[in-house]
Amino acid sequence: MSDHGVEPVKAALTTAPRKSNVEFAGFVRRVVRAHARRIAAGDVEALADLVQLSAGVDQAVADAVAGLRRLGYSWAEIAGRLGISKQAAQQRWGGRS
Repeated sequence: MSDHGVEPVKAALTTAPRKSNVEFAGFVRRVVRAHARRIAAGDVEALADLVQLSAGVDQAVADAVAGLRRLGYSWAEIAGRLGISKQAAQQRWGGRS
């Protein structure tokens, strides 16, 4: 189990073509939007959960960037995928361990 209390991804499951990741990301976006619609329909108690989910996504991005850096990706490569400058990427994620 990782430091975040989540089982690590199994390598055999991450070797599928990139299309799988695009489809998975689309699925996650649909789930988050559905969650927001339920809150907007009156489930005020779940609003804090949605905010926590946002914080979790921010941490997941930081973890992903750290992993890419460990694999040798440059700040320019990472920033280019995000449409930001390499300096902005370094400022946002460079100080994290």
